[in-house]
Amino acid sequence: MVYMGTLVTGGQGLAVVVGTGRFTEIGKIQTLVGIAKPPETPMERQLSRIGTQLVILSGAVCGVVFLIGLIRGYGFLQMLKTAISLAVAAVPEGLPTVATTTLALGIRNMRKHNVLIRHLDAVETLGSVQTICLDKTGTITMNRMAVVSIFTGMRRISASNGNFSLESLDEGMALSYSGRSCVSPYQCDELLKLIHVSVLCNESEVIREKGRYIVNGTPTENALIHLALSSGVDIYALRERFPRFKIYHRSENRNFMVTLHGIRIHSSEKYQGKIIAIKGSPNEVLSMCSLHLKDNNKIPLTEDDRLNIEIENERMAGSALRVLGVAYAFIDEEIGSEVKSSEFGVDLPAYILNSELIWLGLVGIADPIRPGVKELIGRFHTAGIDTIMITGDQSPTAYAIGKELHLSKGEQLEILDSSHLTSLDPDLMRAMCKRVHVFSRVSPAHKLQIVQALQSAGKIVAMTGDGINDGPALKAADIGIAMGHTGTDVAREVADVILEDDNMETMIIAISQGRTIYNNIRKSIHFLLSTNLSEIMVMFMAIAGGLGQPLSAMQLLWINLMSDIAPGLALALEPPEPDVLSRPPRSPDDPIIKSSDFKRISFESAMLAVGALGAYGYGIMRYGMGQRASTMAFMSLTAGQLLHSISCRSEKHSIFDKDQLPPNKYLNIALGSSFALQVLSMIVPGLRSLLGITPINILDGLVIGGSAIMPLLVNESSKKMG
Repeated sequence: MVYMGTLVTGGQGLAVVVGTGRFTEIGKIQTLVGIAKPPETPMERQLSRIGTQLVILSGAVCGVVFLIGLIRGYGFLQMLKTAISLAVAAVPEGLPTVATTTLALGIRNMRKHNVLIRHLDAVETLGSVQTICLDKTGTITMNRMAVVSIFTGMRRISASNGNFSLESLDEGMALSYSGRSCVSPYQCDELLKLIHVSVLCNESEVIREKGRYIVNGTPTENALIHLALSSGVDIYALRERFPRFKIYHRSENRNFMVTLHGIRIHSSEKYQGKIIAIKGSPNEVLSMCSLHLKDNNKIPLTEDDRLNIEIENERMAGSALRVLGVAYAFIDEEIGSEVKSSEFGVDLPAYILNSELIWLGLVGIADPIRPGVKELIGRFHTAGIDTIMITGDQSPTAYAIGKELHLSKGEQLEILDSSHLTSLDPDLMRAMCKRVHVFSRVSPAHKLQIVQALQSAGKIVAMTGDGINDGPALKAADIGIAMGHTGTDVAREVADVILEDDNMETMIIAISQGRTIYNNIRKSIHFLLSTNLSEIMVMFMAIAGGLGQPLSAMQLLWINLMSDIAPGLALALEPPEPDVLSRPPRSPDDPIIKSSDFKRISFESAMLAVGALGAYGYGIMRYGMGQRASTMAFMSLTAGQLLHSISCRSEKHSIFDKDQLPPNKYLNIALGSSFALQVLSMIVPGLRSLLGITPINILDGLVIGGSAIMPLLVNESSKKMG
């Protein structure tokens, strides 16, 4: 049974429709999707947990403040209003808003760098990527393949723009070309046959349009077609003379492709025998051959010949070339037009396996590495991210590319041929995935298996890809990254992140932004918790110490309004810190606020509370308990909290550091606006009356300024000591 939405990656066939619409399996799933709700992201769960804990904690503290106030002789209604205001001020209700806004703005910012984020929670996951699996073709390489080397007739031939140069020439084959020794395919039968068979065993479509050729197919097969075109081969005439009847595609257990062709007699429907054309894994194709062409003669393949071919295969692969073996065979029997039936076998029939296959040679195809990828791998390693290359190429080719890219961070490069991956024990698979840097001869099923093994080992895995066969692995990875320009629709549909310009360098920007966004949310939470806790401390210590109520209910709500909204959002828009890509990725199990953070928050809150209570104490000593002392506490705590946002810009970097943090214009605007509103509250009579504050003189202003700056200096100094 084939379900709607199934993707056929190779082969042909017919299907009978047995259900449409809601009666299909996809239709049933769509019905379920309509009633299903997506799960909360880890960050949403953590923020919800923090919010619940804060509600319980602040409720308990406010209840204690309420009881202490009653014991101290304050009125019931007065303490009830104060406790409710304190509870409202203590709970950072802006947390979900800050988190969602930060993620949304981060997505918009990444869009400017041609990084399209398809899911909001993908931004959060980007910051914790620990391992990135890189598909070679089209991701690490440019997927612009070209034949550059051929080994046929036991001779090495270099190919470039239709020119063929022999490394060792036989007299009579060489031609003079710009001072170099070249060979013509039409004077070298084995080279011409190799080109012809490469065209026949090939599904690329060739269209002649306005004097030029358009080639549609896979990059590997397109490279073979371009080789033939540049050699002057008439592809239309060749395919008309040898029409294709059957195709046996490369499969999981067979790393070569076989096509069956008839030999047409002029333009009639009669055929003079058949030709079998084969291309694929050099070792597998070579093992099926008994003869080879040399100097236009068919001669038996000796063990020495096989050894020479295997050595040449290793040499080409060691030069980071994708290597194909090419062979053919004749079947001398009469066949008619009845062979045109659409027969597409899975296993090769006996007449192909028993044919006397003739080895033609090796084709080395270059796929240049994308500019900047080597440097990008180094930046991934600096950021603490392990890199793994996954490719369908044979091991020597994969090893050469892995070595060139320094995937092993200077250690011994570990490579694993994935041919027998499915038979490995899951525990052994997990252990090997932790050590392996390159997986070669990988199938689509293997890619999925590798990603899942890494995930079961506790890694947060990103997978890059552009092809249909990358779809399952992209879907299963924690972060699937598809190429936007050269990527297939399937890859883009299942991916979480799309690089619209196919530039892998933007991945490091995306990871940097992911880490920055997560850090910024932490900074905002840190700021909100420390400032809100300072308000509780001020009220608790003053009432418990018998110093009256330093802040009224309205003043508490005003402070909450002033300090929570603008500075909190501005901190969420912090630019990346200079060393954001020099730190290891965070563990996904780490809570957004750790126990060490609570210790730091408590210390900072205590400093803010001490500063405000110091100003309040000065006011009591000079003016006694009342509005003037309360005004001193109110102004000091508000200014101290606003200045504290500067300290929350970084957990490690201090304002005393030589390497200053990049400027945050949004924070400057937020602080300027908030201080302006605070000044207006002193000037505008209506606001002054509403808040219950009095004018202050210059000396009072200096005391307020000193008590607001003191917590900033102490907190910043403690960073340097830490």
